[in-house]
Amino acid sequence: MPAPAPSPEGDAGYLERRTLRRGSAGWLLLTGLGVAYVVSGDFSGWNVGLKEGGFGGLAIATALMGAMYACLVFSLAELSAILPTAGGGYGFARRALGPWGGFLTGTAILIEYILAPAAIVIFIGDYVESLGLFGLTSGWPVYLACFVVFIGIHLWGVGEALRFSLVVTAVAVAALLVFAVGAFTEFDAAKLDDIPVDPTAFGAGSWLPLGILGIWAAFPFGMWFFLGVEGVPLAAEEAKDPVRSMPKALSIAMGVLVLLALVTFLASTGARGADAVKEAGNPLVVALDGADGLSWLKTFVNYAGLAGLVASFFSLIYAGSRQLFALSRAGYLPRFLSLTSQRKAPYLGLLIPGAIGFALAAATGNGPRMLNIAVFGATISYALMALSHIVLRRREPNLPRPYRTPGGVATSTVAFVLALSALVATFLVDIVAAFIALAVYAAALAYFALYSRHRLVASAPEEEFAALAAAEAELTRD
Repeated sequence: MPAPAPSPEGDAGYLERRTLRRGSAGWLLLTGLGVAYVVSGDFSGWNVGLKEGGFGGLAIATALMGAMYACLVFSLAELSAILPTAGGGYGFARRALGPWGGFLTGTAILIEYILAPAAIVIFIGDYVESLGLFGLTSGWPVYLACFVVFIGIHLWGVGEALRFSLVVTAVAVAALLVFAVGAFTEFDAAKLDDIPVDPTAFGAGSWLPLGILGIWAAFPFGMWFFLGVEGVPLAAEEAKDPVRSMPKALSIAMGVLVLLALVTFLASTGARGADAVKEAGNPLVVALDGADGLSWLKTFVNYAGLAGLVASFFSLIYAGSRQLFALSRAGYLPRFLSLTSQRKAPYLGLLIPGAIGFALAAATGNGPRMLNIAVFGATISYALMALSHIVLRRREPNLPRPYRTPGGVATSTVAFVLALSALVATFLVDIVAAFIALAVYAAALAYFALYSRHRLVASAPEEEFAALAAAEAELTRD
């Protein structure tokens, strides 16, 4: 492949027009960002895994997916300390797997972070309608208002945006804990395995009513308790002391998410029964049905659910814009998409994905399908990021590593194997979504193969990092 070409505008001028605001986020804001990506999944979506695998199937799937995310997060903590730039997964894979690996990873991340907000804004519309807020119904006016208002906050500045996200996330997390306290007063272990058993399913029983295969089918829903936390490294270029703050934020965010997953899952199913909540659009509220004296909590959880959706919607917009910014700055995508404003916000990287997300939401109204497409992209990126950790440990053992992943290659290997298993599971849940994601992926790869791979920008941080590795390898051979 031809070497990346310098920018036509000169390196200094090119990068000056593509600069983010450094030092805007400390470990607390980064931790809040990690939880914000995910918190909406605690309020709804995960419960459909009960339909696929029953309580036992979803419990095992959640444990395995939790292990995958934990291993991935520790691997990313090491990688983000090595290369603290906005490229995140693309930058890691670029050094380990070359330009093709970098583009494959970055594109998979973009699929996740453009489709997920489009799905969540539909859920926000449903919540607004169910709560009767201002007499609004779920539809394009609500979707448009969400994109306009929240993208506007991002355009204002990253520090302001992340502080807003932290506040909304704190409200949602507090609500989940209050819900759990109330729901556990109604807890009955006998309700956990009340889903009817399918006698034709292999290995079926009260805890696995859909059999052994149900565990695998529940993988994508076990992911909902953690989906998105891997996006924290995308804020590395805007972080204070990213070498220290990034591993700390990733570890704390993962710990918080494990706690929320445990209490939400047990409290919801134990209060009302797995069968009652398995298809509910608002499982936490359904879990409180019939609970004497807790009607106030149902109302509170409803509003808090809206806060959780807003937190995830808002933070996922941020993540998508930074991945798009990094790929564009390096020439993998059209370069104009990485231009930044006077407030150092990648305005086109915010506006164009926002327009795409709004159009998809308004045209389809199919939130679950878009989330399934997002999960497909996510699992590909997980496998490639874990593989990048393995390759860099093997190929460059002496690379300075301010933070080292506990367990080393064994940890990232677990993440790699489980990510591939989750990728295959997406075909079990929604084969149409999987093939739509494959078609989008194929179109992006055709663009890279035919056009952008010949126009990469050598001065982009991720490209310089990879070029340094190539130069060192050549010196070693000489």
